[in-house]
Amino acid sequence: MKVGKVSETILKRSIFKQIRTKRDEVLLGAGVGEDCAAMKLEPGEVFVISTDPITGTVKDVGALAIQVTVNDLASSGAEPIGVMLTVLLPEEITEEDIKKMMGQVEEACAKVNVQVMGGHTEVTKAVNQPVISVAGVGKVREEHLISTAGAKVGQDILVTKWIGIEGTSIIAKEKEEELLKRFSGTFLETARGFDQYISVLPEAAIATEFGISAMHDVTEGGIYGALWEMAEASGVGLEIDLKAIPIRQETVEICEYFGLNPYYLISSGCMLMAGDRGHDLVRELKKAGIPAAVIGKAVEGKARRILNGEEETFLERPRKDELYQIYK
Repeated sequence: MKVGKVSETILKRSIFKQIRTKRDEVLLGAGVGEDCAAMKLEPGEVFVISTDPITGTVKDVGALAIQVTVNDLASSGAEPIGVMLTVLLPEEITEEDIKKMMGQVEEACAKVNVQVMGGHTEVTKAVNQPVISVAGVGKVREEHLISTAGAKVGQDILVTKWIGIEGTSIIAKEKEEELLKRFSGTFLETARGFDQYISVLPEAAIATEFGISAMHDVTEGGIYGALWEMAEASGVGLEIDLKAIPIRQETVEICEYFGLNPYYLISSGCMLMAGDRGHDLVRELKKAGIPAAVIGKAVEGKARRILNGEEETFLERPRKDELYQIYK
């Protein structure tokens, strides 16, 4: 495909035709020549805005692009409304590839009732694989807005589902041929299927209703990165029980095979929370079929301690995600 803006014909045929989910809040949406989108709020509501690029994988890139941004919005207690997409494509891309990618985007949007409100699509020499950057917009009642910085001394620290599930699914797909030499097809099918758990909208809704103080979607940098960021934003210390952090055996074994540390592995689908009565919230989540566990406490001071039996280590500043090690 030629370098430059995607043609109007392809826009209409393979991009705009894929956008079917609509929201009443959106007054101005995607269209030829439209540079902006517009949406309305009710009295007492506030905008919540988030942005994220997807660069670590080309498989299911459309679906992941939407889900990661929607998760970020949910972690603030917001209802996701719409997204703006910046899609950068390599020269070898075909129209069929574009149509498939936008089909993934729309399918993911339909699942969570989010509208593609606009964006920009371009073929450029600057990339060698598709890159999607998503700006998401949501709304929340002002009194229900939640931040990463809301953790308070004495509160429980808890997580939902398991750490590393997004990274495990990506690795199982990207490195399937190599992994089949070591693991069974059934094992890899289970690992690939972890992407079914990536949405955190259900637990975010329950936690918001429960009155949680802080939420943070565990993405790049893994659970250790997310713990550091919540503690830093909130100005608290941490005492975390390493053995309480939930992890699937598939994640353990795939990380061992590639020499990865699962605690620094991208973990969309795992929500980090801080609040009072953490064990009660765990029970509420489990009633809805969502696994969760209390893994520690927010404490006075700046020390961020990881306890493993009698051993004690300290969290380090967030570092490069372990996922990128598989591409060396």
